[in-house]
Amino acid sequence: GVYHARRAMIGQAVPRILLFAARRCRLLSAGPSWWREMPKRGKKAEDVDSADEFEATEPGAKKSKKGAAKGPKEKVAEGPILYQDPPDKLTSPGGQKYTLKVTSWNVDGLRAWVKKKGLEWVREEDPDVLCLQETKCAEKLLPPEMREMPEYPHKYWACAGAKEGYSGVALLCKTEPLSITYGIGEEEHDQEGRVITAEFPSHFVVTAYVPNAGRGLVRLEYRQRWDAAFRAYLRGLDARKPLVLCGDLNVAHAEIDLKNPKGNKKSAGFTPEERQGFGELLAAGFADSFRHLYPDTPHAYTFWTYMMNARAKNVGWRLDYFLVSTRLLGALCDSKIRSQAMGSDHCPVTLYMSL
Repeated sequence: GVYHARRAMIGQAVPRILLFAARRCRLLSAGPSWWREMPKRGKKAEDVDSADEFEATEPGAKKSKKGAAKGPKEKVAEGPILYQDPPDKLTSPGGQKYTLKVTSWNVDGLRAWVKKKGLEWVREEDPDVLCLQETKCAEKLLPPEMREMPEYPHKYWACAGAKEGYSGVALLCKTEPLSITYGIGEEEHDQEGRVITAEFPSHFVVTAYVPNAGRGLVRLEYRQRWDAAFRAYLRGLDARKPLVLCGDLNVAHAEIDLKNPKGNKKSAGFTPEERQGFGELLAAGFADSFRHLYPDTPHAYTFWTYMMNARAKNVGWRLDYFLVSTRLLGALCDSKIRSQAMGSDHCPVTLYMSL
């Protein structure tokens, strides 16, 4: 009797084991999509500045109610829609040839970027001014390749004072500026190496790495204080001479500026507060050069998380900008997104001006 009872128990267990194995095989064969909804690990408040805080989930279809009649399925696109950078415009609306070329790139770690051949791309692009953000490298630890760039004899670095390997910006010039300023003149905001300003005879060039509000928006209140202080700083410069602001401004201003606006209403970089702050900056006398020239161009992003193959699918955000004083719009030739350039989770952007 014991023998027959054990056979019966085994007979009942085997189908359950086979069912579990079949389900697991289906999950594994489905690729990475099955773990997309797993919760992410939390980070300390002071470590939330990395760009991987931005969500990369694609817009999902709503689940239909059980038993409800389903409509005809929509056709799925054969592949991702990638951004195609149009040919460079090298003259202003008035027909003047460009005299200033600036490139900005969030390199997500300068030393790693150098190893990924970022410098080779820069040499081909050959800008007059090169601005880098999120260098994560103290000046004493700069790779020799950066120290030995004869193309840019004038190099300036700003690093986070108390946090080695965090934040940081750089500005490299072919022509020596009249003056260089670090930070924005407020102690609360000048501890993390986020701003360098170069003064030239007819204009300023400002490179900035704006703080991220962070996962869970733990730094949103600080970000709002930063936005107000940074706006006041830029207005002060603009009162003296027009300026070009470039860098990772850590905000997608409009819904067209990210792949999934509906799913990111409460995400860092797309909150109403951050978008409003960016709008107030524009209202203070500055223009988004890319949207001025290409107001309705979709799928134009500059950041893609490393997760979920986001870059190949062009599930991204436009976080990197060139803003110019509105009185310089007549000198604006072109504002480019070099989406094919690799080496970081951001791509470089380039500006042509006739000054």
